Amino acid sequence: MRELSLHILDIIENSRRAEADLIEITIEEKIDANLLKISIEDNGSGISEEKLNKITDPFITSRTTRDVGLGLSLFKEAAENCAGNFNIDSEINKGTKVVAEFEYDHIDRAPLGDITTTISNFIAANGDQADLVYRHHYRDNTFKFDSREIKAELEDLSIQSRQITAWIREYIGENLAEIRGGEAF
Repeated sequence: MRELSLHILDIIENSRRAEADLIEITIEEKIDANLLKISIEDNGSGISEEKLNKITDPFITSRTTRDVGLGLSLFKEAAENCAGNFNIDSEINKGTKVVAEFEYDHIDRAPLGDITTTISNFIAANGDQADLVYRHHYRDNTFKFDSREIKAELEDLSIQSRQITAWIREYIGENLAEIRGGEAF
């Protein structure tokens, strides 16, 4: 995938298929340590130990509509090709945590991409059924978005409504630009 945000979207969609109703995404840009770390954690149904041992094999998938699942294997490969690491921890009925680390300035590291659209589109499709917490750390600055806080302010309007998801996209974009000092991804 050309952007890491697409890997993130793939994983959070997996979380929804695993019936997660809380998904947490944390992105840490530690420039001084030359590290980009992406963590995605959910409270879904989890993955059995047997399946977890084979989960990054591209010829293994939990879907019944096809025989291969490339998402996790491609994300793992992207991290490892950039002098990074990849790990998945999971427990049945507790959830799953995926962590990918990349050498920040590695020539082969894909850009983060359009994370604002990734999050707002996920909320547009799943926001009434699942809560999403997004934390982004850049150097010493932090931005946090929590869909539960937005829902608490909405009266009779769905978080999945077009006006709310458009506002969410703009809100996240503005705050990411602010913590990055106006610097683009």
